[in-house]
Amino acid sequence: MIIREGTLAEAVNVLSQIDEFAHQESLESLKKRIGDKPSLVLVADIDGELCGVKVGYQLDDECFYSWLGGVTKTGRRRGIAQALLHAQERWVAKHGYTSLRVKSRNCFAGMLCLLLNNHYQIEHLEKKEALGQYRLHFVKKITPVA
Repeated sequence: MIIREGTLAEAVNVLSQIDEFAHQESLESLKKRIGDKPSLVLVADIDGELCGVKVGYQLDDECFYSWLGGVTKTGRRRGIAQALLHAQERWVAKHGYTSLRVKSRNCFAGMLCLLLNNHYQIEHLEKKEALGQYRLHFVKKITPVA
């Protein structure tokens, strides 16, 4: 498995293969959301097949937001989400950020477990109509590295 920086077009490609997302992103929607903020797109490549993605951007000088990510069905149970998370944390630390924020939904139990197992802490619960759609807001303190 290779984790590398990717393009927004590659992110759209991977995201389009993930059924759990109710709203499919386009290149234009990703560009609009990120704007001119410093950002990172990571992709996971196994034998030439892109099977995971993690997209994030700067919220402010100290905080980076892990906005969107996922792993395709063929890539699951292979440690891809963990590898993408670690690569993003290393990049965030290298670029001097002191915190990393992420949101997830109750219905994504695997992601919730991944975040808790990697020492992310719940800082807020955003209630929605359906319990499965409640959003949990997580934060992790990051030690910048030179």
